[in-house]
Amino acid sequence: MIKRLPFLGLVCGLALGLITPLLTGASSPGFWLEVLLGGLMAGVLYALVALGFVLIFKASGVFNFAQGAMVLFSALAVARLSERLPLWFAVLITLMIMILLAVLIERLVLRPLVNQSGVTLLMATLGVAYVLEGLGQTVWGSDIYSIDVGIPREPMLVLETVFPGGILLNRDDLAAAGGAIALVGALVLLFRKSKTGLALRAVAGDPQAAQSVGISLRRIWVTVWSIAGGVATVTGVVWGGKLGVQFSLALIALKALPVVILGGFTSIPGAILGGLIVGVGEKMAEVFLGPQLVRAFELAGGGIENWFAYVLALLFLLVRPEGLFGERHINRV
Repeated sequence: MIKRLPFLGLVCGLALGLITPLLTGASSPGFWLEVLLGGLMAGVLYALVALGFVLIFKASGVFNFAQGAMVLFSALAVARLSERLPLWFAVLITLMIMILLAVLIERLVLRPLVNQSGVTLLMATLGVAYVLEGLGQTVWGSDIYSIDVGIPREPMLVLETVFPGGILLNRDDLAAAGGAIALVGALVLLFRKSKTGLALRAVAGDPQAAQSVGISLRRIWVTVWSIAGGVATVTGVVWGGKLGVQFSLALIALKALPVVILGGFTSIPGAILGGLIVGVGEKMAEVFLGPQLVRAFELAGGGIENWFAYVLALLFLLVRPEGLFGERHINRV
């Protein structure tokens, strides 16, 4: 029970911070709902990045530090190719490029390191990340680029008859959420209904047993890195269309770390739920808890959104290190 006190204290504090503005009239229900929806939209984008981590970790047990660089590289490719080609064709070519990169990573990096320690593979993916960042700068350039997905930038006003003043929603956030839902649905069908998905789950459960029945680990690694490259392409288009394509885009992978810690390193539903928890939690904390902390402790204010997810992940590690949907490991001595 003592181990659960930090987590329970966090939940109670966050709940108090969210309920207090409503009870005191500090914010209207419409504004509260608007912040909630904004947090959910941000959480969907975090979940997209976390999916790449989860897919590779499920199939190979490797934590892929190159996922952020893959998002950046694919976003740069789409942005530069779309300057001369239709967007859909630029995305298609980028998907082919990411599959080629997956084959090269398996041949040149993973295959020589088979049966090496997890730390060795982790450092290898860190090296791949720097190579992709440098290669992206060399091939596509280092300026700030934009991706025009054809969605109007003006927010739309909804529920005007329900809440005074209505609720503002960004159209690109809604489109990103719809694309993320479609992508997640496709991944679930792949893992549950196809032979490839069955092989991926077999490798994730027991690689040696999977090899003994004729499943090629090399083919599985190429497949899962290709899928992760496809996820990175979708993520790059979404984030690039929203924030612009720049080299700080690779840093969004750091925000995905709390997401996979919360959801579990081997769970696709966990990545989605973890992303929603982080997105909603940081938005609510910034808007509702921030002003209260400023008044209570005479702080300068701001910045909660930057560190809230990491504090939440740290507390989660103390209570449930394997995450919400992760497998609990028990070592018997």
